[in-house]
Amino acid sequence: MTSPKTAGVPDAAPRWATAALVLADGTVFWGKGVGAAGHAVGEVCFNTSMTGYQEIITDPSYAGQIITFTFPHIGNVGTNLEDIETITPAARGVVLRGDITEPANWRSVKPLNDWLKSHNLPGICDVDTRAITRRIRDGGAPNGVVVHAPDGKFDIPKMRQIAQDWPGLDGMDLAIEVTTKQTYNWDETTWALGKGYGKLTNPKYHVVAVDYGAKRNILRCLANTGCRVTVVPATATADDILRHKPDGVFLSNGPGDPAATAVYASPAIRAVLDKKVPLFGICLGHQILALTLGGKTRKMERGHRGANQPVKDLTTGKVEITSQNHGFCVIPESLPKNTEVTHVSLFDGINEGLRCTDRPAFSVQYHPEASPGPTDSHYLFDRFVEMIDASKGK
Repeated sequence: MTSPKTAGVPDAAPRWATAALVLADGTVFWGKGVGAAGHAVGEVCFNTSMTGYQEIITDPSYAGQIITFTFPHIGNVGTNLEDIETITPAARGVVLRGDITEPANWRSVKPLNDWLKSHNLPGICDVDTRAITRRIRDGGAPNGVVVHAPDGKFDIPKMRQIAQDWPGLDGMDLAIEVTTKQTYNWDETTWALGKGYGKLTNPKYHVVAVDYGAKRNILRCLANTGCRVTVVPATATADDILRHKPDGVFLSNGPGDPAATAVYASPAIRAVLDKKVPLFGICLGHQILALTLGGKTRKMERGHRGANQPVKDLTTGKVEITSQNHGFCVIPESLPKNTEVTHVSLFDGINEGLRCTDRPAFSVQYHPEASPGPTDSHYLFDRFVEMIDASKGK
């Protein structure tokens, strides 16, 4: 028997409900509202991380998505001014199992509920997130609407229609919505207890980062290796990138369909490759590099989102536990002969990395900056600097 607090209930709201998650197939999950009042439409996905919810919600790669957290205690450490990946979150809303409790952490400056309100993010709690996760696991990520109505009044048919009419992420270029509007410099390094974020004072190299939705902690990791970073918009041309005379070029993470973004991104990246400037890509940057080389990508049914994803580095034979957030993947069989697969997922065997055999370029599908997540893959930033060293004969 289906619980009225989970799914499959009539359109009339229970008396206790102040929020609902309405899926395109008509399923309704009733719950209690958190965050801002109102509604938002997007692709409903799930994230399995146990920590770092503030970094997750502010990751620009979640543009167009409603995040279901499988870990039940979200909000228990509050929010602060440091653990953000961008100033304005691009996620559409959140789905939580338990109610948001009072924060219990010395770094907290604002409860999560108040923080969500300040960013106009609606959410729902007191729902069976296990049931939602199973639905996504078995049937793929659905379109949905999360609605927070403090007065308990809902127009479910309207919300259902909004979910059905939303076009979905396939074919959608979202990098253009989250990228920087102008070029800027970055020299902030990673965080340390008692010190906060550091500052790069003696840069060894200069890297141009193409921002498709870059996380701040990726830029900090680049700076931590001694690289002064110039960040350029996703629409930057080859001339825009190369006029900075970079020692290396970085392709960032980001949201949406990589094939849609590659329409304008690939010509610039192809010119960088032709100049044999060392290049490193992460997540969407990995997919765009693959497309530029002649490969293909596809939409995944449920994606990889969490901080516990096992990946094997085929060049070393080592297994890394990685942080991931992607709904598209590279089709390895489509890659050209001058490309070598370097990493694979031990969950489902999808491609997790590649390198060019005739030029200094490599990329990975996952997030080596690990924010949140394990730090097994931090070596990739050093590998990028070693590639720059080699290009300069050092």
